[in-house]
Amino acid sequence: MAQYFEVHPETPQQRLIHQAVKILAEGGVVAYPTDSSYALGCRMGDKAAVDRIREIRRLESEHNFTLACKDLKDIGIYAKMENYAYRLLKSHTPGPYTFILRATREVPRRLQHPKRKTIGIRVPDHRTCQALLKAFEEPLMSVTLQLPGDELPLNDPEAIYHRIGKQIDAVIAGGATGGGASTVVDLTGEAAEVVREGVGDTRVFQHA
Repeated sequence: MAQYFEVHPETPQQRLIHQAVKILAEGGVVAYPTDSSYALGCRMGDKAAVDRIREIRRLESEHNFTLACKDLKDIGIYAKMENYAYRLLKSHTPGPYTFILRATREVPRRLQHPKRKTIGIRVPDHRTCQALLKAFEEPLMSVTLQLPGDELPLNDPEAIYHRIGKQIDAVIAGGATGGGASTVVDLTGEAAEVVREGVGDTRVFQHA
């Protein structure tokens, strides 16, 4: 059964954060809060952990995985950006957005979209999430925690624990989220294209 970490939403306890980091480093899968909803995360290069997340979410092979990064500098390692894309990322990160970009060679092929060779990128504006990313010192492979058959992502850590606690290794209960999925914006073309409306305001991309 998953460990349950009650983390202070304003000042996350480093002791608990480091316990979660140890679980991730050892191949674990964790549920953690972002500024949009709770997410499932694991180490980027851990195939077994990624496969577990695929099974929990019942993801198709063409699902766009997301890397949760701590800042803009991290993004440049894992994604290729046009100038306009860099400006948008600089303006709207951290925030409740997932940006689809072309992946660099640093991203394992199994995490890239099989045809487009893209990857989703996020910099969540959430203290617990940021504390986790800074302590882990690498991006988290991440997907929204929306279970098969559900219309909305899960945002109650106790409900997450009871529903999938036997399938994951830790639940990080770290405060409120935005209550829905992130807004997804494709930045692989000549202009920004909103492909999913979510918590993030889409009006800022209408003339981008």
